[in-house]
Amino acid sequence: MLKKVNQNKFDKIFNYRSIWISDFHLGTRGCQSELLLEFIKHTQSEKLYLVGDIIDGWALKNTWYWPQSHNDVVQKILRKARHGTEVFYISGNHDEVMRGFVPVNFGGVSILNQIIHETVDKKKYLVVHGDQFDGIIQCAKWLAMLGSITYDFLIYFNRYINFFRKKLGYEYWSLSNYLKFTVKNAVKFVSEYEKLVCNYAKQFKVEGIICGHIHHANMQSMNGIHYINDGDWVESCTALVEHFDGKLELINWTEKRKELFNETIDQNLENFKIAS
Repeated sequence: MLKKVNQNKFDKIFNYRSIWISDFHLGTRGCQSELLLEFIKHTQSEKLYLVGDIIDGWALKNTWYWPQSHNDVVQKILRKARHGTEVFYISGNHDEVMRGFVPVNFGGVSILNQIIHETVDKKKYLVVHGDQFDGIIQCAKWLAMLGSITYDFLIYFNRYINFFRKKLGYEYWSLSNYLKFTVKNAVKFVSEYEKLVCNYAKQFKVEGIICGHIHHANMQSMNGIHYINDGDWVESCTALVEHFDGKLELINWTEKRKELFNETIDQNLENFKIAS
C-alpha cells in the first residue's frame, strides 16, 4: 500500500537537467494525481517536457470531472515555468484542441506539436506524443474513442480488484497492462507502433525519439534509433529524466519515492539518538 510522503517534514529534491512526462489524463478518475503532485514537488529540472495527453478533452466532453488535485497539478507546473524551468507542452490526441493554436506560449509554457531536444553531450532527440503513428486514430477516430472508454472502464474495474488484493496483502496489479501484453494483437500493435516511430525519427537525422501515447514505458535501440517511451501517470507513474552527464533514465515513481521514506526514517532515527 502506498503511503503519502509527509512533505512538512521532508523536502528532498531530485535534480535533473531535463524531465519528460506524459499521459496524465487530467479530467479522468484514472489519473494518479496525488502521486503526480508528489513527483512534481520532489523533482526539479532546467527543462520539463509534457509529452501529450495532459488534459483529457475526450473525457471532459462526456463528463466533467476536475477535482482540486487536478487543478493543483496545472498550478504547480505553471509555477515551475514562472520560476525559471523551461516548460514545453507537446500536444496529444486527447488534448488535440491545442493543435489549432501552435506554436503559442501560455503562462510561460511553450505549446508545440513536436520539438528536438539536445542532450548535454550533444545528442539530438525528437520529442512527439506519438498518436500520429496509431493507425486506429488516423483511420477510425470513433474506434479510438470507443477504445478509450473501454480503457477507462478497465481502470475503474481494476480499482476493485486491487482493493481486495491489498486486503490479502498483495501488491498493485494492472489488468489493462496484463491484457496489453498477453493478447497477441495488442503485442503486435505495440511492436508495430515502435517501428513506425523509429522510422519517422530517421527523417530528422536524430539519435533518438521520445514519445508517449501507448502507456508503456520502454527504452531500446531499433534500426539505429534510440526509442524511448516515457510511460504514463494513469497506471505506471513513470518519467524519463536526463542527468547532468547526459545519461537518460526511465524512473518509476512508485519505486523512486521509496528513497524519500528511507532517508526520512534514517533522519528520524538520528534525531531520536541525539534527543536521547
